[in-house]
Amino acid sequence: MTINERAEKAAELKLTGACNCCQAVTKVFADTVNVDEATLQKMSAGFAAGMGCMEATCGALVGANMILGLRTNGEGTVRQSRELLANFREKCGAVTCKDLKGVGTGKVLCECDNCVRNAVKALGEILGE
Repeated sequence: MTINERAEKAAELKLTGACNCCQAVTKVFADTVNVDEATLQKMSAGFAAGMGCMEATCGALVGANMILGLRTNGEGTVRQSRELLANFREKCGAVTCKDLKGVGTGKVLCECDNCVRNAVKALGEILGE
C-alpha cells in the first residue's frame, strides 16, 4: 500500500467514526509493525481530542510517533520524532489539538481528517516511503 493510500484509509477511518485520530494512524500501519491491530487500537484509545482534552498534542501526531518508535526499534527515534513534529507542523499549522481546532481563536487550522492524512504522510516522509 502506498503512503497516499494509507493516508486516505486513515482519513476514512476517522471520518466514519471507526477510530479516533491516533487509532486511525496506527491502524493503517499495522501491517508494518509487529503489533496486531487490536492492540494498536487499545494502546491509542486515550489519545483522542489531544489526549482527552484538546489542550495537548494532536492524537494523529502521537499515533505517527508511536509507529515511528516501533519501526525504528527505538533507535534514533528522538531525532526522527523532532523531524516528524516539524513536518506535521508545516503541513497543519500547529501540533496541539487546541490550536488545530481553533479553540480560543475561532480559526480552525486543520480539520481532523486532514490532520490524520498529514500525520501519515509526514511519517511516510520520515520513513522514506
